Amino acid sequence: MDESTNEAPAPEVPVRMATKGLGWSGRETADEVDGAAAPPTPTLKPATKKPPAPPMGPGMVRPEVERFGETETDSVFDLAGINDPLAEIPDDLVVDAGKLFNDTRIFDVLDALDRELVALDVVKRRVREVASLLLIDRLRRTLNLESEQPTLHMSFTGNPGTGKTTVAMKMGQILWKLGFVRKGHIVVASRDDLVGQYVGHTAPKTREVLKRAMGGVLFIDEAYNMYRVDNERDYGQETVEMLLQVMENDRQDIVVIMAGYEKQMNRFFADVPGISSRIAHHLTFPDYEVPELMAIARLMLATQRYRFAPDAEKAFEEYITLRKGQDNFANGRSVRNALERLRMRQAIRLFDAANRGRKLTKGDLVTIEAEDVLQSRVFEGGVFDN
Repeated sequence: MDESTNEAPAPEVPVRMATKGLGWSGRETADEVDGAAAPPTPTLKPATKKPPAPPMGPGMVRPEVERFGETETDSVFDLAGINDPLAEIPDDLVVDAGKLFNDTRIFDVLDALDRELVALDVVKRRVREVASLLLIDRLRRTLNLESEQPTLHMSFTGNPGTGKTTVAMKMGQILWKLGFVRKGHIVVASRDDLVGQYVGHTAPKTREVLKRAMGGVLFIDEAYNMYRVDNERDYGQETVEMLLQVMENDRQDIVVIMAGYEKQMNRFFADVPGISSRIAHHLTFPDYEVPELMAIARLMLATQRYRFAPDAEKAFEEYITLRKGQDNFANGRSVRNALERLRMRQAIRLFDAANRGRKLTKGDLVTIEAEDVLQSRVFEGGVFDN
């Protein structure tokens, strides 16, 4: 899995977020409660507008989405005089769920997930479940109905090219828009980014990655390589210990998503039970079938303003069928790599035609022909590396 770790350095930020005050703290003493007169009927007043968020600092870019936490609807009422919102606010008080949904525009992200990811219905449904939990939790907070922040650390298991990183990026947007993380960015890391090669090298590397990921999502690819339990001298144990502490103590400021092959991830969780106990959401990404891979290919081509000629589409479906049965097949990633080679062959074909004096048309420039597909060595029993 060849994901990039090119994340802009974050400004110095505290490891812990400031507690998000929501009015009543629940810490009144018994004397304060027993000796007080009956509280007056609360007067519900519009909340005052929050000041704008401070700048993020040099080197960081705010995601191109609106965040619910920066709107006027973050608190519907001023509940300063209420000690127990569960008992004192009448059950028939109407809350404006529609305004919340419109202000978050969360459905824009979910709809984009449907458009950009073919199939994976189970994964999409789980993402919607998490979004629903966060939306309702946010709606409850408008009435000071406080509860523990949900644990949002996740495990993504599946073969390469099944959409794990894409879903992690969308999850970062969802969490940021609903105010559960401060930035919503994603930092992709592997063992090489976290574990050092000598004594004293691991802690600074791990600390730097965690600092960059604070306020967003830390996506650890092939997480089982992080700690090799059968090697007593492996420095990954220090990374795991630091990660466990952050996942527990700073879960309000960072979401950790671990990804990898299912068999190896299950063994990793068995070897390090502390990791598994801190992960609340386990999502399995299945391999794509041939019709789904063809839909991915058409989507990728359309995004780049290309299309298949009818006979080329049939040839590419045959190519996918053959290639799927060979080693090192990587689902959507293999489709993407194959399309890049088709573009190269098309370019060579058109270059030669123009060099011979043929006039090219717009149709020539956007169409992948069957001969571009059939030149693949896969049809001869060979395999291109992914």
